[in-house]
Amino acid sequence: MAEGINVFTQSSIRMEREQVIYFDPFRINQEFQDADLIFITHNHYDHFSLEDIGRVAKKDTKIVLPEKMRKDTKRLNFSEENIFYVKPEQQYQIGEISVATVPSYNIIKPFHPKSCGWVGYILTIQGVRYYIAGDTDLTQEIKEVECEVAFLPIGGIYTMNYKKAAELANIIQPKVVIPVHYGSIIGRKEDGIRFRELLGAGIQCQLYI
Repeated sequence: MAEGINVFTQSSIRMEREQVIYFDPFRINQEFQDADLIFITHNHYDHFSLEDIGRVAKKDTKIVLPEKMRKDTKRLNFSEENIFYVKPEQQYQIGEISVATVPSYNIIKPFHPKSCGWVGYILTIQGVRYYIAGDTDLTQEIKEVECEVAFLPIGGIYTMNYKKAAELANIIQPKVVIPVHYGSIIGRKEDGIRFRELLGAGIQCQLYI
């Protein structure tokens, strides 16, 4: 299930299925320009980077963003028909891909308020559900996620730390979990190993850092 997936810096993910899909492209080191779809979780610089979007986008790339980022899309070089806005806790169909949105926010910390309407995504592709959590704490909403593959932030401070992320993984029981958002700006590289050690039996962990 982890074939065709690559994780760059922070929560920057490339997934190759029938289409090439990126999530929060950041610090992309070459001109890919092969994206069919780009999903943005929120507007912080390490998740919404115009420079890196430009390195992966092609002429007909579609981009999906939270509704409350409408003002940010004025800076994008995308035609209106290729921009899709989403709200938390909704269901969408984008071509052949079913998309569900999950609230992504901090409970007490001020960095990602729930009121901002930022999201994680669950994509269903060929019957497999991929959950990309975005920058979030361990909230009640994400404890209810059902997926086969989960991308969870583990770096702490702005998101869950590796202990809370492992707690979530053990609750939702994906078949594969991939930790992100650590090892560069925040979180140590060793956090990935510590995270993996806390996972219950039956959960495969794929490390890219």
